[in-house]
Amino acid sequence: MDKKIKPCDCENCEFREVVFATLDEESIRELCNFKEEKSYSKGEIINHEGEAITDFKYLKRGLVKLFRSSANGEEQVITITRPFEFVSNLSIFSEEKYKYSVAALEDSIVCSVNLEFVKKLLTRNSGFAVNLMTRISRINDKIITQTLDIRQRNLAGRVAFVLLYFTREIFNSRVFDLPVSRKEIADFIGMSSANVIRTLSNFKRDGIIRVYGKTIEIADIDKLEIISKRG
Repeated sequence: MDKKIKPCDCENCEFREVVFATLDEESIRELCNFKEEKSYSKGEIINHEGEAITDFKYLKRGLVKLFRSSANGEEQVITITRPFEFVSNLSIFSEEKYKYSVAALEDSIVCSVNLEFVKKLLTRNSGFAVNLMTRISRINDKIITQTLDIRQRNLAGRVAFVLLYFTREIFNSRVFDLPVSRKEIADFIGMSSANVIRTLSNFKRDGIIRVYGKTIEIADIDKLEIISKRG
């Protein structure tokens, strides 16, 4: 279960500089009355597809995946992201219900702000409105670009692309614990789990990666980049 954690500390929150920098002190203090932080354990759903949208949510700590369910019940992973991106908010100004689900891939902290209060801030502060819309638009652009980049690659290129994404954008390290299952990778890149497992085995055989349980080490990033680009 999600649970409320520490009281509001908006004045010192790093997110103030990310999206709330244009708000004056009075608005920041008011924000605290409409904000709640919650912690989610790995595997917990942060918001469900089809659930009513009542809050503006942003990831403060952790790692999440954005996904939706297909007609046959299969997961379609849309993106995987760390903090400072607003993947829960792609539909908050256009829909009454979430079009996607968001789940924690590791223990995470989410900050929720009452949506009606956020809308009032938008009407009162044009700088805040432009800043917020710009950031949400960038997330939309990133997801679209990422999806197209994946689709134009073959199987090996898609797996290489995802490994490079984890290395550079998620962990900033060539050694990391894989936060998703092989099936989730398959759902992300539109391939079968068997093909993903086989490709990772090939990368391991060719000395491109080393695998220690759930830990992946990118041993030859140059080869991985070539496979990704040629894919």
